Amino acid sequence: MSDATGLQSALPVRTYDVAAIPLTDGVTETALRLMEAAADAFADKGFHATTTRDIAGRAGLSPAGVYVHFASKEDLLFSICERGHTAARDMLVEAAAAATTPSEALYAILVNFSRWHAEVYRIGRIIQYEFGHLTPEHREAVMDLRKQIDAVVRSVLVDGVERGEFVVEDVPHTALALMSLCIDVARWYQPGIKRTPEEIGATNGRLGLRLVGVR
Repeated sequence: MSDATGLQSALPVRTYDVAAIPLTDGVTETALRLMEAAADAFADKGFHATTTRDIAGRAGLSPAGVYVHFASKEDLLFSICERGHTAARDMLVEAAAAATTPSEALYAILVNFSRWHAEVYRIGRIIQYEFGHLTPEHREAVMDLRKQIDAVVRSVLVDGVERGEFVVEDVPHTALALMSLCIDVARWYQPGIKRTPEEIGATNGRLGLRLVGVR
């Protein structure tokens, strides 16, 4: 087994600055502004208590302007959830691919995923805890993205076990525990607390390595 302390001191972990709602091809700046406004409103008032008028006002548009870009409030929530999960998945895929060993890959995943949930904690809460308000079709699409994120972590765990770096008896449940450690940061994090997003990421990275038997 690898030594976690030695690994972390020797490895300069690459971190990624990833927007929770990225501006990508096919999305106008107005649509992006509406998604950001909706995310703020959902975080402040909750999905059910938020109206399209609330969202439009925060975006500097008329209520009718919302429907030019989105069919409904639920459609806005889906767009936020889909983009947030896609951004997170791509970040973890890149973090794993850039590593040279399973231990480095897992540490990079945990550092970045934890840090991301702290830095974008308001949107993180929405994409992790509000997706239950989506339609069955939209919920299935988001669940597929979650499965893809889980698959990244499982692949690293399997690779680590096969190479003798990790001691893991139950890969699916271990992957769930590791992802829950990162995701839960969005629930309790607040700006101004003693620990920075970077410190939270490093701590969760160390905890995760110990969980898989790296000492």
